[in-house]
Amino acid sequence: MLVDSHCHLDFPDFAPERDAVVQRARDAGVGLMLTICTHISRFDQVHDIALNYDDVYCTLGVHPHQAAEEFPLCSEAELLRLARQPKVVGIGETGLDYFYDKSPRDVQQESFRRHIRVCLETDLPIIVHTRDADEDTIRILREEGQGRLRGLLHCFSSSRQLAEQALEIGFYISLSGILTFKKSEELRDTAAIVPMDRLLVETDAPYLAPVPMRGKRNEPAFVAHTARTLAEVKGVDAATMASVSTANFLHLFNKVPASALKAA
Repeated sequence: MLVDSHCHLDFPDFAPERDAVVQRARDAGVGLMLTICTHISRFDQVHDIALNYDDVYCTLGVHPHQAAEEFPLCSEAELLRLARQPKVVGIGETGLDYFYDKSPRDVQQESFRRHIRVCLETDLPIIVHTRDADEDTIRILREEGQGRLRGLLHCFSSSRQLAEQALEIGFYISLSGILTFKKSEELRDTAAIVPMDRLLVETDAPYLAPVPMRGKRNEPAFVAHTARTLAEVKGVDAATMASVSTANFLHLFNKVPASALKAA
């Protein structure tokens, strides 16, 4: 069984056929899916989707693109209240995006810090989005994390240096379909140095469909292609990569009961 550790099943792309998308994932050997919240204002929709499927869990958070727009809604008290919902197993995605700068950087940083403080309060892992913000990302994780923060860098496509720094603070690295792209040699070289017990796979669906599905709308079933490429990078077979990445997911997202995968 595989786990898609990061997808967006609440996005309109999936609305007309969400049941079919989930079933195709199951048919492809995906035993669990984590649907990620990007807007506090849409959290109820995200959580309802998780409640509707035994093999889908969710997170709670505000994407850095929406940090300014949703800042008034995103108090620590509100995050703590919503984090108590039964199928919320992580906080995020949150972080910093200096490539698009859709929210002022100081607001992104304060939103990021709030999410980290909620993680420490709830002992839930954090899902970090970072783009063109390596230095500030790792600095804030160290400053606020106090050596107690658990989490991952999602859809990793940054430098080897950031990967090494994230590993130093105990974080996991999650790889998306970008790993399969022809021009991603540097990323594959970085993935090669990440220990097996710190690797996760994801789709970030509906974005970034892996080869050979590139150009199509991505969906959780396609995580198998990324896992296969990662297995080749690590020099193991696909079954081993599926087993290891799934075990890593359950270790990090330990609010997901071990029985969930068996039930799926």
